[in-house]
Amino acid sequence: MRTSLPTSLKTATLIYNPIAGRRPERREKEIEDAATALAASGIKVRLAQTSGPGTAGQMAREEVRRSETLILVCGGDGTINEVINGLVPGEATLGILPGGTANIIAKELGLPHDPVRAARQLPGWRPRRIALGRVTWPVAGAGSVQDRSVDQRYFLSVSGVGFDAYVVYKLSATFKMSLGVAAYVAEAVRQALRHSFPVFVCKVDGPQLQGREFRATFATIQRTGLYAGWLRLAPGARFFDPQFHLCLFKSRSRARYFVYAAAVLARQHLRLSDVELLEAQRVSCAAADPEQRIHFELDGELAGELPATFEVVPEALTLLAPEEKLETRK
Repeated sequence: MRTSLPTSLKTATLIYNPIAGRRPERREKEIEDAATALAASGIKVRLAQTSGPGTAGQMAREEVRRSETLILVCGGDGTINEVINGLVPGEATLGILPGGTANIIAKELGLPHDPVRAARQLPGWRPRRIALGRVTWPVAGAGSVQDRSVDQRYFLSVSGVGFDAYVVYKLSATFKMSLGVAAYVAEAVRQALRHSFPVFVCKVDGPQLQGREFRATFATIQRTGLYAGWLRLAPGARFFDPQFHLCLFKSRSRARYFVYAAAVLARQHLRLSDVELLEAQRVSCAAADPEQRIHFELDGELAGELPATFEVVPEALTLLAPEEKLETRK
């Protein structure tokens, strides 16, 4: 397929994580084949391999400084998140070649899970400005909350607050690499039997809510309907809509969390009296007990601790997506 992309997008840098996914031994061959497929369609690609956690974002920033207009990324949701934070704010276009474990955004956009197949299709995709989530929180250990400097990150798909972020906090990188999503499930079961489920308070601003507060022990702040790659916690969420769907789980009971798990698998969790789904533009979360540490994660990677404020940022990033997905969401 010859590309119909604008001339400004005929050269690209492909940032890739060599150890993402379940089969890292095949990654170099996949990347070379993907680059060959892109070249055959008229897109000249420069390859850039990450060297460890956190490096993808810096690499993306460097490419923007050298005026690269098309950045491609092959890796999991965490690597994609790093690249996004290297591009925003800015005008560079992002293209995704799925290559990780959960691949939430790949499923949301209907992208092939094989990066080579995705590379063959990419020349037919179209750019579109999309919203992102942005979270800000005070930097830990820098004095009182009022005096602390503030950190900030963007996210594409999902943020988790409370229990799921604690699971990510406790999950070893080696275990995750060896078993993928199954490692997360195993760690979640282990922590469900041990965790104290501290309560936090979410102040929500949205279409029907202005500053109303909700208490929970686990919450997902979603731009996509999917969570963890295959669980549909927020069935009404649409990726191209500039809003959050906030799913709140309120119990502190360990036994209740196993009920939650069964209900989520059966897609019946929203029938439970202590589970609530809300639409929001802004969510501020803080521990009910200020002495309690409560983590949050962004796109599957541990990010920070409460208090934190989550906001929708409209038209924050230009993303390549299949044309049929753009048409169905107009």
